[in-house]
Amino acid sequence: MRKTAGAIALGAALTLSSVVGTGAGGVASAAPAQPRSLYPASALVLSYGEGEGAGSAAVRRAVTLSCRPTSTGTHPTPDRACAELRAVDGEFGTLTARTEHGRACTKEWRPVTVTAEGVWEGRRVWYEHTFPNPCLKNNVRSQVFDF
Repeated sequence: MRKTAGAIALGAALTLSSVVGTGAGGVASAAPAQPRSLYPASALVLSYGEGEGAGSAAVRRAVTLSCRPTSTGTHPTPDRACAELRAVDGEFGTLTARTEHGRACTKEWRPVTVTAEGVWEGRRVWYEHTFPNPCLKNNVRSQVFDF
């Protein structure tokens, strides 16, 4: 019996599909990607610098903070910092707005800038805030930028 070009091509396609694992549509299929963790990523780098903005500030201190599945990192109080961030759903501006009013500060202009960069609950974040001086930065009632 003589094979035609169409029969040869069909035989080759069926052989290739069984080797590659294609479905009926001829498209290779793979198992869906599985997450490596039950929790969305939360890993941050927090910094403190002297200057009027992140681009020009001389960084004096930087720490890491990871909040999932446990609170870890080089931050001095990772448990408290993560709890504060969870309470405000990662809104850093809410944290830097809460200040203690009992402490008096001078009105000197010696700016300090804090930054947060990384991933919070699976979403990319970048935050920057400049305080007029270190005293006003230290008046913030938050553990997140207290390092």
